[in-house]
Amino acid sequence: MPIVEADPWRRHYFESVGCPADVIIPTDDELGYQLYPQHRWIYNKLTICATQGLEHAPHGIRPERFPVFSKPIYNLRGMGNGAKVIASAEQLATELRAGHMWMALLSGEQVSSDAVVIRGQPVWWRHTVARALGQGMFDYWTVLSERRPDVELYCGEWIRQHLKGYTGCVNLESIGGKIIELALRFADQWPDLYGPGWIEAVVQVYTKGEWRFTDEARRTGYSVVLFGKHGPHYSHPDRRLVDEYRRQTGVSSIQITFHENRPPEMHSMPPGGFRLAIINCWDLDTGLQVRQQLAPMFKPSKRHTRTALVQQRDSNHSVANIDGN
Repeated sequence: MPIVEADPWRRHYFESVGCPADVIIPTDDELGYQLYPQHRWIYNKLTICATQGLEHAPHGIRPERFPVFSKPIYNLRGMGNGAKVIASAEQLATELRAGHMWMALLSGEQVSSDAVVIRGQPVWWRHTVARALGQGMFDYWTVLSERRPDVELYCGEWIRQHLKGYTGCVNLESIGGKIIELALRFADQWPDLYGPGWIEAVVQVYTKGEWRFTDEARRTGYSVVLFGKHGPHYSHPDRRLVDEYRRQTGVSSIQITFHENRPPEMHSMPPGGFRLAIINCWDLDTGLQVRQQLAPMFKPSKRHTRTALVQQRDSNHSVANIDGN
C-alpha cells in the first residue's frame, strides 16, 4: 500500500484509496525521515528552537532560568516519550540524559496543525486542540472547524522560509504560537474527521503536486482516548461488540491502539498510561459514552490478574507542554 501506515488499526483509512505504486506517502516519522533527506533536519528539536530564537541547549549546559522543558533531541516515535518539566538546577542534575535537551517552558494554547504544502507554500490548514490529563495523556482532542490565523501566519512564514521546494503534508505542534516540533506527514489519528475526499486529495498532492479539495463543509470533530494503567498485558475486546459501537450515530471510527501479541513495554506510550482505544466522533457526548462502555471490555491476559483501568475524567484540565499526538 503506497500510503504507508505502520499501525494496523489505522490502515482502514487508506486501504480503499487508489495510489500509484511508485508514490510513497508517509504517515510516521521514521519513513518521513528516510524519504526527505534534504529536510530531515526538522526532526532535530535543537534546530527548531534555534530557527525561532528560543532558549535551548543539550543536557549538560545549565539554563540561566528555571523551569525549563526537557525532552529527547530526536523522537521519531512520538507520544511525548521522556518529556518533562525541570523545575530547578538540582532536578536537572539528577535528570541528565544523553541525547536529551532543554528548552524554554512555553505557555499558551497548544495546537496540533496539519498543513498541505505545495513547493514550500502552505495551501491548506486544519487545527486540533487537546484536553490534557497530565503525564503526557490527553482526554480528547477537538478537531476544529475554525481557523487559527495567528498560527497559520507564524507557522506559514516559517514553512516558506525553511521548507522551500517541499511538497507534501506537514504536521506541526505549537504552544503560544511557537513551534515545538514538526513532522513530514499528516496526523493519521483523525483523517476521517477532515471530511470525505480528503485522503484522495492528499494522494493528488504527492502524485501531481496539486491540491484540489472542497473544504466548505468542514465540521468540528472529536478524538476521544481511553487509557489503561501501565503493566498489564491487555487483550483486545470482542470485535463484534466494537463494530456495534462503530455503527452508532455520531461515531466516525474506533481504533484499538495496541498490538495484542506484543509485550506492553514494546509499545511507545506516554508516561501516565497505556493507550487502549480512540473513538473519533462528531458528537463529544457520544464519544465519551462509547469510551465508558468500551472500558470494561479491556481485560488483562492471564499474565495479569488485576484490572487497572485509569478512570477518565470529564472535568476541565489544563493543556500540558508535551510534544506529539
